[in-house]
Amino acid sequence: MKGLLKYGRRDGAVEVREVPAPELLDGHVLIEARAVGVCGSDLHMWHDTHSWPTRVPVVLGHEMAGVVAAVADDVSAWEIGDRVVCETAASICGECTLCRTGRYNLCPGREGYGATRDGAFAELLLAQPRVLHRIPDNVSFEQAALTEPFAVAYNALVERATVAPGDLVVVQGIGAIGALSLQVARLRGAGLVVVLGTPVDALRLEKARALGADRIVDVTAEDPVAVVRSYGDVLGADLVVDATGVSAALRPALDMVRPLGSIVKIGWGPQAVDFSLDPLVAKAVTLYGSFSHTWATWERVLQLFSTGRLDPDAVLGGVYPLEDWRSGFEAMESGRNIKSVISMTS
Repeated sequence: MKGLLKYGRRDGAVEVREVPAPELLDGHVLIEARAVGVCGSDLHMWHDTHSWPTRVPVVLGHEMAGVVAAVADDVSAWEIGDRVVCETAASICGECTLCRTGRYNLCPGREGYGATRDGAFAELLLAQPRVLHRIPDNVSFEQAALTEPFAVAYNALVERATVAPGDLVVVQGIGAIGALSLQVARLRGAGLVVVLGTPVDALRLEKARALGADRIVDVTAEDPVAVVRSYGDVLGADLVVDATGVSAALRPALDMVRPLGSIVKIGWGPQAVDFSLDPLVAKAVTLYGSFSHTWATWERVLQLFSTGRLDPDAVLGGVYPLEDWRSGFEAMESGRNIKSVISMTS
């Protein structure tokens, strides 16, 4: 079968190749991929700039929607043809405290699709039933492929840090996760949302305005700290969402957040910090890390898709066939798309 393979540890070592099809194992199903979202982590894997453990070679992709193609004899409740999305935790130990208390996303033995296990940019994916969710009838495969990044934003702004009605929220970075965080903040009742970006984000910043941002700021042209402190009681933001993937973004976040406020860091950033964290102490700020999601998060996001409370189409920039994956990747990298989706049936 064809798959988008990262075959070496260097920039650009990604291409469509013939790869072995997975074999159906006991306790598993095979899923035929229909649509797969492109994640910022896929771009990092493409350029070999990622900061998480990976296996090489590995098929990329983890934001998948498809149909069940085969079911092992010992698996019940799933049938061939069921429309499903698949969580990213391809395997977990199932025995540690985190797994036993429902936080399997943080399992030390967790293996993720598209990093340490073959992912979804291929015709078939091997999955355990525990990571499957049914796609509502009124949600398309392309829309459902955005469940995973919306679940990332939901976990960050609902399950980790929280947004209260009327809060001043700052979103640093208007890539996919930043844009989805904007939607979730609005859904939670944020009173004012300020979105920060750079000139490469010009198109995405305009999209942020359409998504409900009250103020967009090009940080190379305006001082974001001054902008944020110009609102309300001038003490700063109730919540800062760091979706940049750049470690240095924590410094202005500490300047923008109000005393007793919160910062939630979603974006990965391998760079070392070279500044004092004293403002974190002086302001009694809560700093949250937010990683991945769990079963309940996915169910909630799919329900919000079905009811129209969250709108995946608002951030979907283009759908590309697998053979034209590079166009989809480049459209996201250049800022033309907030989100690209690869069609596995084109």
